[in-house]
Amino acid sequence: MRKEAERFADSTVMEGMVSIRAIIRAREAGTNNRKIIKVLFDREKKKDKARELAFLSEKAERHGFTVEFSDAKTIGAMVVGSSHGGIVALCGERTLVPVSSLKIKENGFYVMLDGIEDPYNFGYCLRSLYAAGADGVLVGPRSWLSAAGVVCRASAGASELFEIAMGEPADVVDAFHAEGYEVVAADLSREAVPVYDTKIRYPILLVVGGEKRGIRRAVLDRCDKVVSLSYGRRFGAALSAASAASVLAFEIFRQNRGALHD
Repeated sequence: MRKEAERFADSTVMEGMVSIRAIIRAREAGTNNRKIIKVLFDREKKKDKARELAFLSEKAERHGFTVEFSDAKTIGAMVVGSSHGGIVALCGERTLVPVSSLKIKENGFYVMLDGIEDPYNFGYCLRSLYAAGADGVLVGPRSWLSAAGVVCRASAGASELFEIAMGEPADVVDAFHAEGYEVVAADLSREAVPVYDTKIRYPILLVVGGEKRGIRRAVLDRCDKVVSLSYGRRFGAALSAASAASVLAFEIFRQNRGALHD
């Protein structure tokens, strides 16, 4: 396993079948241009994981990557976690489209993540947002997508399945306003109203900030609504971005269950 200091370094090593299947599925759907270069498979796992080996061998022929047998020590030195099951993929970089090139859905649900400072938190956000039906995610020029392997594992593959575009936060808000979207920020500022008392209908861009820095003022001033999460008791701490994003996204899903939404 890689040292603690190296955990969040740039990484395109994908760990385990959940991550690898997500990359293949995304590439076949045209969501993502990341390529698998080769898969390393622990030779001691050949019998126990015969089904996974057969799947990878078939996909390797179709997508032009190789499957090579290796040993547990070699694989362990390449990875951050220990849940890879003896299977890792060495991948290429992913190209993110600029927000100006994003084909925004007419009646969609998108989320902008602004200022999240931990790749695991970022990945957990993506996992919840994907499950709640979000159509895509917007990120700033600097995000944890450089630590793709960590984010993919934390998101259970959602980071590869999502359509993700990049842009300065203020430009993202302006682009969605131009498409007729309502922009809703999650914040603890005084102007915020409880999300459960607020009607939120598609098309919507939800803005979620990190728990330390929150959403920058220039972005808040551009939003149509600012909502907050009501707590069950007095508590001065902010929820993690992943927790807040989960609650907000599923509340938006609940309010829009009858809406036309792919």
